[in-house]
Amino acid sequence: MTVLSAEWVVPVEGEPIRDGAVEIGDDGRVVAVGSRADLGEGERFDACVIVPGFVNCHTHLEYATYAGFGDGLPFVPWLGLHLERKRALSLDDMRAIATVGAWECLRSGVTTVGDCSFRGAAAEAAAATGLSALVFLEVFGEDASALDTFHEHAARVEPVLSGRVRIGVSPHAPFTCTLEVYEAAAGLGLPMQTHLAESAAERDWLVAGEGDWTPLAEFLVPPPGETGIRLLADAGLLGPTLSAAHCVHVDEEEIALLAEHRVGVAHCPRSNGILGCGLAPVEELLAAGVEVGIATDSPASTPSFDLFEEQRTALVAARARAGRPDAFSAARALELATMGGARVLGLDAEVGSLVPGKRADLAVISLDGSPFDPVEDPVAAAVLGGSPDRVAATLVAGETRYRRGTSAWPDTRRAARRARSRMLR
Repeated sequence: MTVLSAEWVVPVEGEPIRDGAVEIGDDGRVVAVGSRADLGEGERFDACVIVPGFVNCHTHLEYATYAGFGDGLPFVPWLGLHLERKRALSLDDMRAIATVGAWECLRSGVTTVGDCSFRGAAAEAAAATGLSALVFLEVFGEDASALDTFHEHAARVEPVLSGRVRIGVSPHAPFTCTLEVYEAAAGLGLPMQTHLAESAAERDWLVAGEGDWTPLAEFLVPPPGETGIRLLADAGLLGPTLSAAHCVHVDEEEIALLAEHRVGVAHCPRSNGILGCGLAPVEELLAAGVEVGIATDSPASTPSFDLFEEQRTALVAARARAGRPDAFSAARALELATMGGARVLGLDAEVGSLVPGKRADLAVISLDGSPFDPVEDPVAAAVLGGSPDRVAATLVAGETRYRRGTSAWPDTRRAARRARSRMLR
């Protein structure tokens, strides 16, 4: 048995506990959450808040070094540049980059990711670093042969799969995958994630075949004459095993369809804002009963895997959109970054909160010397005052996977930098 204690423990499912503690069993699961007086001090973290590990439900670890590429370009040319530069990389390059991405997540208090992976390197990186991951292997194409790539990558990463690292499938988007490909992917019986309603350009193309999509010509499929959400709904392909990234440009009917079919949504406010795609209607999604998680997407569109900054952006955007300071609380941000993300990925029975029986995935956040010290509200302090630099430790299944000041950067960082340099040529 191991006990960790801190000034505050925030279980998420339950009220914050002042001078709290978490007891962890030898099996890596939470045994008890309570007061230090009841559970003992164990390893003490002064001036810290213990929270559940963040569940970053939409990432691309293989793009960890893509920051700034095409900044300021419209959505379609930006995506075209991204695909063009990726051609310079080998599989080993992607492994190195994904390992840096996995490490960055752990350093940011993220313990679980839902990763859309182009080559499957994310699964290998997660296994190597101790990050928990549901890795959605991406497919693109016009017919069921698109799944040949899925089977190739799945066979290669099979040796690293475990109860902690699992695979799913990601038909990339309705503009790069036909309905036939979505149907074939669904036939695998695996968790699925796709990009839906991310940009106005996407809607224009899908519905009316409008816009210049020349940069994506080799990946583009014919427009179906309908939005992605309606297309998938009409085909009976919306369901609880599917999650959708973005959902910025959705109307009331589409929100109702997502809710009816229990499709979770990964909300990526920094990515949507930086790419000029807009603000997702988070309050409307939540009010309709849609499960929502806060996610970072990747440094291809977002500067980092920093889920603290993502929570703050979600909070600021929601309040600004509503014109009310009570429109989106810090407690809601934390809930969506933990339990919300777990629900989107279908992992909420295992992760997302600190309760007995769940996996002991947690982050220890130091607030020493911050504007929130001494702490009045531990949730507001963690969300508004937290940062990767303030993460004292990150544990996955009770094992320390990151410790500030003692954990070394992976030796793949230099290789990842070299790979980025090649993409700049």
